Amino acid sequence: MWKIFHKKSSGNVAKDRLKILLISDRVNCSPEMMELIKNEIIQVLSKYMKIDSEKMEINITKKNSKGRNAIAPSLYANIPIIDLKK
Repeated sequence: MWKIFHKKSSGNVAKDRLKILLISDRVNCSPEMMELIKNEIIQVLSKYMKIDSEKMEINITKKNSKGRNAIAPSLYANIPIIDLKK
């Protein structure tokens, strides 16, 4: 309950922003767009489960696409689940 009122330190905020900037640079996606994607994932998952959004990690990598000789971006998310909603 107290996590709602917990404020991140400026160092943690800067670290999160740097991660988003590095990820967005990999796929030519703006940091603002990456933040929107992250927030929407949090919003959707929060309907079904309680998650730890502070420890949530989102990464976009480029991988070879099957069946094509092209590199396609892939989104990977590590989202700690605290509890399922009933």
